[in-house]
Amino acid sequence: MLRRAFWAVAVIVCLIVPVAVQAQGDYLDVYIVKVKPEKMTDFNALAKKMADANRRNNGDNWMALETLYGEGDTIAFISTRQDYADVEKASTAFMTALNKAYSKEASEKMLRDWESCLISSRSELRKRRWDLSRKAPDAASYAKFLGESRVLRTTAVHVRPGHVADFEALLKDAKTAGEQNPHTQPVLVSQVIEGGTGTIFYVSTLRTSLAGFDNNPTIHDILGDEGYKKFLQINTEAVESTQSTLMRFSPELSNPPQDVLAVAPDFWQPKPTVAHTTKTKTPLEPAAERTKQ
Repeated sequence: MLRRAFWAVAVIVCLIVPVAVQAQGDYLDVYIVKVKPEKMTDFNALAKKMADANRRNNGDNWMALETLYGEGDTIAFISTRQDYADVEKASTAFMTALNKAYSKEASEKMLRDWESCLISSRSELRKRRWDLSRKAPDAASYAKFLGESRVLRTTAVHVRPGHVADFEALLKDAKTAGEQNPHTQPVLVSQVIEGGTGTIFYVSTLRTSLAGFDNNPTIHDILGDEGYKKFLQINTEAVESTQSTLMRFSPELSNPPQDVLAVAPDFWQPKPTVAHTTKTKTPLEPAAERTKQ
């Protein structure tokens, strides 16, 4: 998506990535905006128009998420990219689709209106860390995994300088133990490589509903007593701060890839709501009476 208006980059790449997993895309392109509360209606209207233009004109693809728990009026737009060149290619596709749908002049005005709706925006390029992720779906099932997801919980972990290796080792221990537990769910890890301050990891989980977060094994359950003590020690020494956000996917503001859309087309491409109005007869002069006269 266009950098100055609509897109940020979040990328996740592992250091040693299996070929089957690489096919999912090595980067996440993420753009996070905080919208002025009084401008939310205008913002949503613009986002829907941009999504429609890209949908109809073979433009860029993205999935939008709205904050449920976390910083209010915040929305993230995320897509996968193969490499840096793919980021640039997607930005061009976005603008080409927008100009084709609304003309160059109208598109530029839309982008100015978009920016006037925002309090702030942030772009990040994150690297997929498949080596740290747990039970990540392979390329064949990745689209189904995304297409069926409705909510996402992500925790941004800021790691202290000099402790990155310790934190990575902690995640690898949790990955090994978690993959041996039949009751654990997939956990996806990414690392910010552009647009961040210091070393930031994102630890994310996706579910088909909020109920999916109930009754999950705790980190204590996964690691056991000794492993949990080690976890607490390293976490105290290596982690500077964390921030957790719970978000829901917004299909109206999204233009997902075709393979994701095909998983649940009724959800990802909802039909426009048509307002039905019923004309009320005037008691003093009903339409039927006027006809008779």
